[in-house]
Amino acid sequence: MKRQLTVLLIALAAAGLLVTGRAQAAALVLTHFTLIDGSGAQPVPDSALVIDPSGRIEWVGPSTRLKTPGGADVTDLAGKYVIPGLIDDHVHLGLVHGLKQDVDFYTADLVQEQLKIYAAYGVTSVLVLGTDKDLIFPVRAAQRAGRPEAARVFTTGQGLVYKGSYGGVPKLNQPVATAAEARAAVDNQARKGVDLIKFWVDDEFGSLPVRMPADVSKAIIDAAHRQHLKAVAHVFYLDNARTLVAQGVDGLAHSVRDMPVDEDLLNRMRQHGTWQMAATLSREASFTYTKLPFLDDPFFSRSVSPAVLTVLNSPEHASQLAASPNFARYKPVLETALTNTIREVRAGIAYGMGTDSGPSARFPGYFAHWELQLMVQAGLTPLQALTAATGGNARFMGARDLGTLAPHKWADLVILDRDPVADIRNTRTIRAVYVAGRAVPTIWQTCVGRPDHDCNGGPDGP
Repeated sequence: MKRQLTVLLIALAAAGLLVTGRAQAAALVLTHFTLIDGSGAQPVPDSALVIDPSGRIEWVGPSTRLKTPGGADVTDLAGKYVIPGLIDDHVHLGLVHGLKQDVDFYTADLVQEQLKIYAAYGVTSVLVLGTDKDLIFPVRAAQRAGRPEAARVFTTGQGLVYKGSYGGVPKLNQPVATAAEARAAVDNQARKGVDLIKFWVDDEFGSLPVRMPADVSKAIIDAAHRQHLKAVAHVFYLDNARTLVAQGVDGLAHSVRDMPVDEDLLNRMRQHGTWQMAATLSREASFTYTKLPFLDDPFFSRSVSPAVLTVLNSPEHASQLAASPNFARYKPVLETALTNTIREVRAGIAYGMGTDSGPSARFPGYFAHWELQLMVQAGLTPLQALTAATGGNARFMGARDLGTLAPHKWADLVILDRDPVADIRNTRTIRAVYVAGRAVPTIWQTCVGRPDHDCNGGPDGP
């Protein structure tokens, strides 16, 4: 009998179900901070919250009404600001090593490494749009079975590309040529357990002979809906956006960028409840530079290796970018995207925040903060931008236990030194990041490719 009890105790401990004295004292209490809860509500000074031992929020409210659980760890955050963990609803994982992109780089180790970088920047959840290998599913399953120590991952698996058209990644995405093939591809991704369906409608500034035809996009959208999945589309052109919205697409993964959106599209989006799930302003902005403007910023440089910084700073790299046939096109593309972003917001279109980060020179985590800054530059308030990147994105993705700081939700949150509602750039003043109630290393505790003492700057400044 004694041996059976010992075996039982070992099994419970391995499963994390054995409550030790330490586990009983694992409740965490944060007090006296200003709460920005992700719902769009105004900030609430002198707030407190209780995180239970499982990593979920047990209670949130005024510090004056706090009832501290016995044995809890209490942290006084007077003067600090607490926001939900940011959610980036348009990323790509595991494709880039340094600045070189190849799907052969895609491994579980590289995916985890990049998810940790996202978390270090306070981006505690990401949605990968169409470029994951199937190994993402066990990564996601392991996260959902426990308490992740990096950004949570949502995936659309392999997105759908029309044969001869734009989209996807070589050696990964298998193009479709007919509506029947598209329906079969959607069903295949659904069987794998994707969170949404992604497809591309574009021709890369007219350099490719064809865009996905309307009968194929309609087949994709209808097949996704039969599988109770949302369908989201990469778009560039206004005419394609009109067609897709009329067909019932659930989200546009980029802004319309060839011309200003018109009342016809806005009316269709309102009628169908279509989300502008991502504007990807940081993507467009990055293409307007031959030398990115933040290379000396420690908030950026801590996340990349010295070799990458050397290339990005080199005249040869700048010359290569300037010689691109599309380089001059991106300034007007960015301006159109900025204009369309605020036009849609003022028209009452639902919107989220996404960066299209992950491909070469579109940097995980950092681009989320740049995206927020560009959304404010477009005309949103900081609170609107933050809400899009937290509660808004969670609502679009159907992530019911993420996105806002409320009882029973996961304690994914970021502690900031300064007020992001006063200045959106204050999202960079990261003091701590929590995923499922546990602190993870922040960008100010990260130094890629060199010893920590070789990285400059910290949350208190350079």
